[in-house]
Amino acid sequence: MNVLFFLTPKSQIKYATSDMSVRQVLEILEFYRYSVIPLLNKNGRYIGTISEGDLLFFLKDNPFSTIEQFNNVSIMLVKRHFDYLPIDNSKEISNLIQVAYNQNFVPVLDDSLNFIGIVTRKSIINYLYTNE
Repeated sequence: MNVLFFLTPKSQIKYATSDMSVRQVLEILEFYRYSVIPLLNKNGRYIGTISEGDLLFFLKDNPFSTIEQFNNVSIMLVKRHFDYLPIDNSKEISNLIQVAYNQNFVPVLDDSLNFIGIVTRKSIINYLYTNE
């Protein structure tokens, strides 16, 4: 079975873009209660993932007196400690399971390496559980 069967399309998920500020990304994580989101460049290509931990380490190393100070600080200045591995949209579920083992979701890329969405580990487990 192809990974596209499990895909949550880009239009239905939250992600950060390389032109966002640290504050904008913090607000996305806080509002949606996510711990990790995909990070894309301005052309929609997958760069990696940005996590709460990445931002906490950045905030620790860059003390501030108000959150407004991070309105003009690019998210690209934040060091990422672990990027989720993406998978090609032509791969099968067996490839997906191997990648999802160590990450909450798997970014999916099209043939041109553009980000098209994610497959959550939860959707894989649910499929395996209901089709046992």
